[in-house]
Amino acid sequence: MDRLRKKSLGILKRRARVKKKLRSTPERPRLVVYRSNRHIYSQIVDPLTGKTLIGVSTLSKGLKGDASPGKEDISKKVGVLLGEMALKEGIKEVVFDKNGFLYHGRVKALADGAREAGLIF
Repeated sequence: MDRLRKKSLGILKRRARVKKKLRSTPERPRLVVYRSNRHIYSQIVDPLTGKTLIGVSTLSKGLKGDASPGKEDISKKVGVLLGEMALKEGIKEVVFDKNGFLYHGRVKALADGAREAGLIF
């Protein structure tokens, strides 16, 4: 149990450290990523009100039931879908908030997918 407590404490510390350094503005909202064991969630959040402008996850209509071979592939599709939806809403630039998670694997795949779709960060 001690190992799990240490791991979650590390995530919370990294999350606080990253959020302190982020500078999001209304022109550059925050792209927040949350990764669970089974799913990945991403949102674009307005920094002034704290409301979600766009939200996409592996449970979204366009991706639910997708038979991709791995979690990274699905994460990349989530990023692409988020990027396309953001461009439709007129959001071109965002600040990437990895939410305390390490930048590799599924988080990196989501970021690459969003960049591929046209988001700048």
